[in-house]
Amino acid sequence: MLARVVSACLRGIEAALVRVEVDVSHGLPTFATVGLPDPAVRESRDRVRAAMRNAGFPFPADRVTVNLAPADLRKEGVSFDLAIALGLLVASGSLKRERVDGLLVAGELALDGTIHPVRGVLPMALAAVRAGLGGCLLAPGNAVEAAVVDGLAIYPAGTLGEAAAFLNGELAIAPLVADRDRLLAEGDTDDVDFADVRGQAHAKRGLEIAAAGGHNVLLLGPPGSGKTMLARRLGSILPPLSLAEAIEVSTVWSVAGRLPSRGLMGERPFRAPHHTTSDAGLIGGGRGPQPGEVSLAHLGVLFLDELPEFRRNVLEALRQPLEERAVTIARARGTLRLPARFQLVAAMNPCPCGMLGHGACGCTPTAVRTYRGRISGPLLDRMDLQVEVAPVTYEEMTGPPGESSAAVGARVEAARRRQADRLPRTGVAANAELPP
Repeated sequence: MLARVVSACLRGIEAALVRVEVDVSHGLPTFATVGLPDPAVRESRDRVRAAMRNAGFPFPADRVTVNLAPADLRKEGVSFDLAIALGLLVASGSLKRERVDGLLVAGELALDGTIHPVRGVLPMALAAVRAGLGGCLLAPGNAVEAAVVDGLAIYPAGTLGEAAAFLNGELAIAPLVADRDRLLAEGDTDDVDFADVRGQAHAKRGLEIAAAGGHNVLLLGPPGSGKTMLARRLGSILPPLSLAEAIEVSTVWSVAGRLPSRGLMGERPFRAPHHTTSDAGLIGGGRGPQPGEVSLAHLGVLFLDELPEFRRNVLEALRQPLEERAVTIARARGTLRLPARFQLVAAMNPCPCGMLGHGACGCTPTAVRTYRGRISGPLLDRMDLQVEVAPVTYEEMTGPPGESSAAVGARVEAARRRQADRLPRTGVAANAELPP
């Protein structure tokens, strides 16, 4: 008997629907999975067999063939476990076929039948809406993430037994409804504020201009002048994410498996990779390409502290993403395009010892040129603002606090509104995105 269940697999930050076709026929008891499965998909036969038996369902003692269509698309991950198990139950007559139609099914099965969450459910839900499906059957840990998508009924099931009982009409599971406005307002905050920074009026003004126009900025100053402290507060004056932007950012984080448990990113990401990071870690890639730091910082801030300490090939890899606001990863298996519309903030010392122009510097002119020469001209050309951060005096340090992030952020948001109103039909949100 043949059964069909709809699932999905990831392609970059998008999802492609996959028809899980399960056929149970007479013959020697074998279990074959076809359709370009990776090792994790092929191993699902053992997880599914144990889960079905421990959940009280008989495993067919016949020839089982599982086809993942389209067959020319490589399938990776463990998200097909639940779909294969339900397909076996339908094919063996233990489950009503009509209840599975119109549902997208995704989840990893434990040996005891528990359904575990998988990564990338948000783009799967978006693909289900585009395909006209009516709902999703998912693990409880993925339900809130998928519920932020309009037009889908999300049914959370904790075990294989619950999923089968629901599809047979023996158990009622109410569709999960997510309060998207509340989730958006519950963004994590680092409790950082511009008022914490004493003095540095010039640098604060530079960061305010950078935030208003979406510009990249380089902070240049001696150690202890507050470069890192200033950079970490840039996100606190950026405009809040809209719902569409939050879903866009959450899609990237869902694919990377880093989406918070609340299911939606409510704040602009701030990423600060260490200077020992590799080019694949920064740009993305690896076996089964994953989003890098530039994509995790999409619609947020990427902060590179101690800029000259990064390897030259890593920094040069930033040039194209800064220009195109996307990353194209070409591999033998295919080409992926990942979003990378981030605001770059970098910090560096003026010389190897860091005291050039601000104290007793013992660096030779050759050493200073060599140190600054680690940053190429084309990369510096993409830094719209270069701000000198001078040491803070004792009077400034003990003086009154400056403006709060709320006050500065209000001016930034007003400036963004003026920029959007000036070019209403171009989709440009900031001056840095202006076309030629």
